[in-house]
Amino acid sequence: MAAHAFDLMTLLDAPGVGPGRVRKLLKKWQGEPDSPLLDNHLLHQALTASQVAALPASRERVKRHWEKLEQQKVHVLSVVDPRYPQALRRTLGEDSPVLLLCTGSLDLLGTTSVGFCGSREASEKGLATAWHSAELLAGEGINIVSGFASGVDMNAHRAALACGGTTTVVLAEGILRFRVKKEIREEWDENRTLVVSEFGPNLPWSVNHAMQRNRTICGLSRAIVLIEARTTGGSIQAGRDCLKLGLPLFAAVYEGAPESAAGNEELLAHGARRLMKSRLADRPNIRPILDAIANPARAADEPQGQVAQLGLL
Repeated sequence: MAAHAFDLMTLLDAPGVGPGRVRKLLKKWQGEPDSPLLDNHLLHQALTASQVAALPASRERVKRHWEKLEQQKVHVLSVVDPRYPQALRRTLGEDSPVLLLCTGSLDLLGTTSVGFCGSREASEKGLATAWHSAELLAGEGINIVSGFASGVDMNAHRAALACGGTTTVVLAEGILRFRVKKEIREEWDENRTLVVSEFGPNLPWSVNHAMQRNRTICGLSRAIVLIEARTTGGSIQAGRDCLKLGLPLFAAVYEGAPESAAGNEELLAHGARRLMKSRLADRPNIRPILDAIANPARAADEPQGQVAQLGLL
């Protein structure tokens, strides 16, 4: 599997060879699994002459990266690796990442997870909602999945770890660029965390990577909690992607909604479910999230008898 993943990483490194072309090549290659991928005659059918000519240089670059990946105990999983998360393949289908580069607890790839998204500049109420929601879900044994930005992402990760739970960080850059940020250093526990990247080992962060990363968060999760989204940007697009993928999306409903949550209403109007506050506990009501995980077809609205027990966040 390692040799196979190395070949795929080399192909993805080659100029002009994107994930779509590699997926098509991989489908053809699976009919000849005993043939080395990089030395296969299919390459000359699927790639241009200049792309084939560029492969030796790509191989050398990947070889240097591979040595660093091994030093940092990074696992490289291809889409045909049995350790590759079935939930991701099931949700994203042919859009699943060709490779996942992972460090930390690989067991979390198969754990029931809920994703979090929201503004880097969330309100104090939003940050508190992210913290309490993640804390309550982690307390129920749910793994928390999010990006690694300041604001909502960081609060969700920190809350999960602070209460003894687990969390998965999904990067919008290469995994060799990953560093534990000071905001979470106190809570960080490599035995209860997983760091995942679908990008070349040393690629920098980009807006396109962040958008793509958000779809991968959806693919790794059984439901998504959207804390605050503006009417444009990555958070509301993550919510739209979640709805298109048919995943339960829970958008926070605030009393005196902050400007940074203006997009929540749009998502609620298009099928998101309401994340509200339990009046009794004075905390976010996570019961509908747990119910949706157990039964994704569950209706969006709370049973009539429970509405009076809920309030705006």
